[in-house]
Amino acid sequence: MLPSVRAFAAVQGANPLTVAKAYQLFQDSGLVDVKRGVGLFVARGAIAKLRSFERENFVQNVWPDVKAQMQRAGIDPAELLALN
Repeated sequence: MLPSVRAFAAVQGANPLTVAKAYQLFQDSGLVDVKRGVGLFVARGAIAKLRSFERENFVQNVWPDVKAQMQRAGIDPAELLALN
């Protein structure tokens, strides 16, 4: 269960409208379920959805710049994997 908008805003020192908008975005994205009169709960599969969003964002927005920088620097991806 997520804390109420007012409670979360008070703890974080945020504007309640900002928290309400974030909660609405979570709901629109299918990350939380609303149980009227009870509260907001993390939806089943939320972790998988978040991971999918992150993967898509990385592949579309982050990776092209990283790949270009690696090519400019002459870095072989296998080198990076061997560092761990």
